[in-house]
Amino acid sequence: MDAKSIRKNFLNFFESKTHKIVPSAPIVVQNDPTLMFTNAGMNQFKDYFLGNKVAENKRVSDTQKCLRVSGKHNDLEEVGIDTYHHTMFEMLGNWSFGDYFKEEAIAWAWELLVEKFNLPKERFYATIFEGDSSEGLEQDSEAKEIWEKFLPEERVLNGNKKDNFWEMGDTGPCGPCSELHIDLRPQNEVDKVPGKDLVNQDHPQVVEIWNLVFIQYNRLANGKLENLPEKHVDTGMGFERLAMAIQKKQSNYDTDVFQPLIQWVAKKANVVYGKDEKTDIAIRVIADHIRAISFTIADGQLPSNNKAGYVIRRILRRAVRYGYTFLNIKEPFLHEMLDILVDQFDGVFPELIGQKDFIAKVIKEEELSFLRTLDNGLKKLDTITSGNAKKIEGATAFELYDTYGFPLDLTALIARENDMDVDEAGFQKEMEVQKNRSKSAGKQTTGDWNVVNDGEETSFLGYTEITTHTQVLRYREVKQKDKVQYQIVLEKTPFYAESGGQVGDSGYLQFEGEKIEVIDTKKENDLIVHLVKKLPAKPSGKVHAVVNESKRRLTENNHSATHLLHAALRKVLGDHVQQKGSMVNDKLLRFDFSHFAKMTEEEIAEVERIVNEKIRANIALDEKQNVPIEEAKGMGAMALFGEKYGDFVRVITFDRDYSVELCGGTHVPRTGNIGMLKIVSEASTAAGVRRIEAVTSLQAEKYYQQKLDLLSELEEVLKHPKDLKKTVENLVKENLANQKKIDAMNQQKAGNIKNDLKGSAKKVNGKNLITYKGDFPSADSMKQVAFDLKHEVDHLVLLIAANVNDKPMLTVMLSDDLVKNGMNANEIIRQMASAIKGGGGGQPFYATAGGKDLTGLDNALKLGKEMIEAS
Repeated sequence: MDAKSIRKNFLNFFESKTHKIVPSAPIVVQNDPTLMFTNAGMNQFKDYFLGNKVAENKRVSDTQKCLRVSGKHNDLEEVGIDTYHHTMFEMLGNWSFGDYFKEEAIAWAWELLVEKFNLPKERFYATIFEGDSSEGLEQDSEAKEIWEKFLPEERVLNGNKKDNFWEMGDTGPCGPCSELHIDLRPQNEVDKVPGKDLVNQDHPQVVEIWNLVFIQYNRLANGKLENLPEKHVDTGMGFERLAMAIQKKQSNYDTDVFQPLIQWVAKKANVVYGKDEKTDIAIRVIADHIRAISFTIADGQLPSNNKAGYVIRRILRRAVRYGYTFLNIKEPFLHEMLDILVDQFDGVFPELIGQKDFIAKVIKEEELSFLRTLDNGLKKLDTITSGNAKKIEGATAFELYDTYGFPLDLTALIARENDMDVDEAGFQKEMEVQKNRSKSAGKQTTGDWNVVNDGEETSFLGYTEITTHTQVLRYREVKQKDKVQYQIVLEKTPFYAESGGQVGDSGYLQFEGEKIEVIDTKKENDLIVHLVKKLPAKPSGKVHAVVNESKRRLTENNHSATHLLHAALRKVLGDHVQQKGSMVNDKLLRFDFSHFAKMTEEEIAEVERIVNEKIRANIALDEKQNVPIEEAKGMGAMALFGEKYGDFVRVITFDRDYSVELCGGTHVPRTGNIGMLKIVSEASTAAGVRRIEAVTSLQAEKYYQQKLDLLSELEEVLKHPKDLKKTVENLVKENLANQKKIDAMNQQKAGNIKNDLKGSAKKVNGKNLITYKGDFPSADSMKQVAFDLKHEVDHLVLLIAANVNDKPMLTVMLSDDLVKNGMNANEIIRQMASAIKGGGGGQPFYATAGGKDLTGLDNALKLGKEMIEAS
């Protein structure tokens, strides 16, 4: 049975058990401060478990894209080394929200695996929670009794709290779980060692295939457990492992999930998979990583140097480095694998095929960039290994890792080739410092919810109201970096919670005799939380919730303007333009979109003209709520990849022939409210992504007023010339002519200095020492003199301590023969730079430094001379 059929049969099975089949959530998580990526199938259903929302469907099933590369679930370093860990994987799952429980979950799991997929029942083992006396928890005897209907007692095994008690986090829903393991070893190995002895022992052929979680408790902040009002089922089965079992393979990578990718890479590298362990690992890493890279980009997360983007960049660079080092692939190649992925996931995850070209271009640009970085890193290593040092310091190895993407093993390999060691302990120390810095920066302690009034879901009134009378449902304390804030949940609220690029509302809550400022409004999953610095004395009473109207209206102007801008960009640049991110507040709008060239001035002007035309047309907002998703798409509404939409959506239209989008934000009632739009910048933010920043309304007025004021000031300075433009052009021409004269004079002065220095060399220990302390016209002229003397004087040691435009600057130049004999300009410049309270560096033959203390130039030259005389 091929992989596509396995996935289809799984979903069909649970559909026959009256489960609603739902689409995968995006792999990139939004509105959840505890996660960067979806790492389990249950993530999109957290609100149901937490009690924030009531599930419309009590039974659901899906295949969920997951990524485990950071935090608690971090499989990255195992990927490729073993045969069953992955970064991106599919989690097949079924859920019950207060409906069925252990009896049905276990029976259906057995029915599907044994009766439908025909897996050998004698090879299965089930684990159940053995209990924990410290928690006052008894053995899950209910699950044990159910399993023993299908399995002999000796194949139902006790599991400890670590393996068989699932928790969402430090607090929240949790409960015992049952893992179903399968033994895929050959019979002769089974005869030697029974499978039960290898369960949960990281054996590559005795693997967990399905985890059935029975959520029945809630973990409080004080560590205690309380019973949930409803019991839930959350199951997760690794699709890739299931394929391995059904297809009778010994590795996930041997299945048709990975083999098309693996064989492509092997052919590209001109090697045979299965012949050499080093190349096999590299091929597995690449086959795995291209999936993670492609799906995260498809869901809107571009490689970058921050947070989730940095994780993706590291995965991509890890794949490139394995290809570069072990497969001798020196040019971009990952982007060529998209055709295979699109074919594999056709009809399952449409976001791949819909953005194939965009994803490929982003990956290719990242590959090109890293290959240049990799080359620079190798050059830096060459500089280090060409000196006298016998060890690469830990800080240097960490810089190579952190800046250039060099794993420690690659640095160690190159070091060994040059008879050097690496300070691995120092490297690990630097790594730990970085980890601790990240942990402390993001550490947040969240207290338990304190219930004030009964109620679960919050009604959002903000589309039509900016004030309302309501009451507090619950609140909790949040501590981060010694700062204490409180989160308040209201029964109904006009406050818009930050999402979809629109900032959250601020305002105040008026309690009896007390006004509490709301500094921000956020979403945690789908729960609207109001952030305040203090709690009211009596939170249980009536509340008047008031949004800051001025901020809201200006923000609405900018949000509606992004819709008009998006449509104008597609009209001017083409239909390939898709939104890749946005940020709107009361000051400006920022809009990221897919496009692979810098916009011309003419294109920017045309986009601006179209948007302002639509603003002047004063088009009325056409808002439709609770539209079935397919009907909305039929209306031409643009759905953004990476966003999770429900069965019913909100459609925002400004002229149905111009702008129709799915959107949950707040908008102007008519486009005339926006006033005007002015694009203030257009630039690249990532490979294949451009960013426009623009202002509207009051900020646009300020922008134009500032330009007019500047023009008036310029006219006044130039004595109100008749032709301002021509006057400025003449001034520029005069300035350029004068600059050329100055450059010629500086060049002549530098030439004179060089000629004087050439004849001043002194013999010191077989070296020609030239020193200079005085003025230099520029840093560039000083550099030119240094390089000229290097070519004209043998065995050269040049030390310059110069005043360059009232700033101290140092230069050291060494001839190549002296560098080969062990001298290093970096070591000399570091010593000299201490005298001018500065620092610098360069290459072994040439180094420079700048500083703050002009009075230290004499001492700097003295220190340099002493080092030469002592060598």
